[in-house]
Amino acid sequence: MPPQSPTAAPARPGRAGPREWAGLAVLTLPVLVLALDVSVLFLAAPHLEADLRPSAAQSLWIMDIYGFLIAGFLVTMGTVGDRFGRRRLLIVGGAAFAVASVLTAYAPSAGTLIAARALLGVAGATLMPSTLALIGSMFTDARQRGFAIAVWMTTMMLGVAAGPLVGGVMLEHFWWGSVFLLGVPVMALLVLLAPVTLPEYRDPAPGAPDLPSIALSLAALLPAVYAVKQLATDGPGPVVLASAAAGLLAGRAFVRRQRRIPHPLLDLGLFRDRAFSAALGLLLFGLVAINALEYLLPQYLQLVVGLSPSEAGLWTVPVILAGAVGSLLAPVLARYVRPVSVIAGGALLSVAGFVLVARVESTGSLPVLLTGTAIALAGITPIPVLTTDLVVAAAPKEKAGSAAALSETGGELGIGLGVALAGSVVAAVYGARTAAAPGSPAGESLSDAHAAAERLPDEAADELLHLAREAFTAGLNTVGTAGAILMTVLGAGALTLLRRRKASG
Repeated sequence: MPPQSPTAAPARPGRAGPREWAGLAVLTLPVLVLALDVSVLFLAAPHLEADLRPSAAQSLWIMDIYGFLIAGFLVTMGTVGDRFGRRRLLIVGGAAFAVASVLTAYAPSAGTLIAARALLGVAGATLMPSTLALIGSMFTDARQRGFAIAVWMTTMMLGVAAGPLVGGVMLEHFWWGSVFLLGVPVMALLVLLAPVTLPEYRDPAPGAPDLPSIALSLAALLPAVYAVKQLATDGPGPVVLASAAAGLLAGRAFVRRQRRIPHPLLDLGLFRDRAFSAALGLLLFGLVAINALEYLLPQYLQLVVGLSPSEAGLWTVPVILAGAVGSLLAPVLARYVRPVSVIAGGALLSVAGFVLVARVESTGSLPVLLTGTAIALAGITPIPVLTTDLVVAAAPKEKAGSAAALSETGGELGIGLGVALAGSVVAAVYGARTAAAPGSPAGESLSDAHAAAERLPDEAADELLHLAREAFTAGLNTVGTAGAILMTVLGAGALTLLRRRKASG
């Protein structure tokens, strides 16, 4: 039997009680903070740049280092939690995150800020797989586990939506570092309540940690994540190709080592479960679709419609709420019909939303865009909710941390790929459309066109902005069409690969 803390819940399968639900409330705390921390930086960036005067390279690292290290360390930290205790790792990670948040808030220089954000990323990597693995340990009843994961994911979505609103209020009254202090009291609460509400669990026979495997996992994931992020910002190029190649080579060496050693860092046997592998693939591409929309929506609201950042943030709230409703309904529906039917039905619904996005115009289409995005998001959200549940359920209890880390890594890559692909498609369509007007100073993006318009007479500026908005909207339409095709493929793939999964009721 795995070692349990004196206050741990009984290990026998059964329905969760008040202690487990209280523990779930505690587990939502770090998820909320991580979601807030992603979105508030975009608001704080102009303020901290004016204060710290970072170079162009430093500005990029300030923005990217946090998510870069989270994605790179997820697999390592998920396995560490399996070996040394998931609750213990969660507490240590929460304390480290609070310390790093203070260092970030009071960073006196760009270099210090980058280092503090790096520490935040490593600490954040301890939190996500620990929370998801503990949910799997606490909720052994399939119906309750599915609902708990939906609450976990909905908290993340609401945190992303609340970030711009809360951050905007903070920046109106305090200095830029204040937005990073939001997580300090929350993490303090986590450290205090976790020993009381959460059980401890670790692999009863983990074997000695294999340091070469840890090094190889980092050598595989960090270049791969870097390549995805560079693809999102700079497009394909030598750096992207070199990073991707380095990650693939290290990944191959990592896989070969895992097959040889008696206690691998990552149990590759998990991939022999068809449902596990299919769920990871659906999760990855479902999040590509979600994040393509979430990346382009604020740009359309601000650069095409002309809303302020705060107004744009308010208009995105109903869209996020639609996604939250979809995520909470998914496990309820899966009690009565097979999860694959919920996933496929949601994918079909999202196709309708993407079709509306494909019909958006540069003027008078705000209701169409918001409706289409809300429908698409509500239809997609059953994919991450139910596939995450499938991943957690398919893994043995002692490997839940590793499985959760794989799920989170797939999610991080899906986010990066969604942004990269949407940005590349819009840039290509924008360039093709504006190139048809020789001599136009439209630049490479709608932001470039806005900057150029400020230097032109009113009539010329209006013509330029009309051309640029039409070009951007055409790119958005193309993403809508591609999203409809992708969701059709995912729905069909789910029906094929997960057809044997039964309802959880």
